[in-house]
Amino acid sequence: MAVSTEQKRAQFRSLHQSGCFVLPNPWDAGTAKMLAGMGYKALASTSSGFAWSNGKPDSAVSCEDVLAHLTALCAATDLPVNADFEAGYSGTAQGVGANVRRAVATGVAGVSIEDATGDPAAPLFDVDVAVERIRAARAAIDATGENVMLIGRCEGFLLGETDIGKVIARLAAYSEAGADCLYPPGVKTREHIELVVKALAPKPVNILMGAPGMSVSELAALGVRRISVGGAMARTAWTAFLRASKDIIENGSFAQFGHAISYAELNGMFAAMAKEEPRP
Repeated sequence: MAVSTEQKRAQFRSLHQSGCFVLPNPWDAGTAKMLAGMGYKALASTSSGFAWSNGKPDSAVSCEDVLAHLTALCAATDLPVNADFEAGYSGTAQGVGANVRRAVATGVAGVSIEDATGDPAAPLFDVDVAVERIRAARAAIDATGENVMLIGRCEGFLLGETDIGKVIARLAAYSEAGADCLYPPGVKTREHIELVVKALAPKPVNILMGAPGMSVSELAALGVRRISVGGAMARTAWTAFLRASKDIIENGSFAQFGHAISYAELNGMFAAMAKEEPRP
């Protein structure tokens, strides 16, 4: 029996109550199904991974395309899905609220809103404006009556604001404005993670692991509640694709295919998930 959207949302919220879980980031139905079959407890979309799969750079995909993508991810598995909803796809708080309400309708269990403007000259929204946008997202979710979590993201460490005190102050303000979970991508040292977790307790904290570093158990010991990988899985897949493509065009060699999973194994995995026999 399929898991209902209501059940997915309840399961997602319960994951944030204790322990630590990894939230991997698929970029299409196939990767979502594979991750679900491997035993992960929840998934999150990746704006970059989805954009690249459509031949576009990150943040160059329309809100309409993202909403359709989220609908497809939610339908692909019985796992709850957290939406990487960037800055809400609007320059105004009212627009953020309207778009978040549409995101809720896709079936997602969580919506992440970041404070990046996309303007290199002023990369972060002023704090008051960013807080207003979080409040609008919170009000939009509440108006639906749905049990959807709101994640407040501070992009400071990715965009040049590396004063941990200022980043924590922003996250605390987002928490006060209604964010259920706080996310400071780019924060990676033990000292900084401990400061963030302590300052924002009891709200759960999400840490991004897009490169080698601390393990799941080490992050859990610091009090991190959830870990996401952003576009790292997509980058890993693209790396293999590019290596094989370059080897063919530059060297006339097919050697990279020797590292690939076999057709039978990969097809068999998808067939098993679909409860079908693999074709010969």
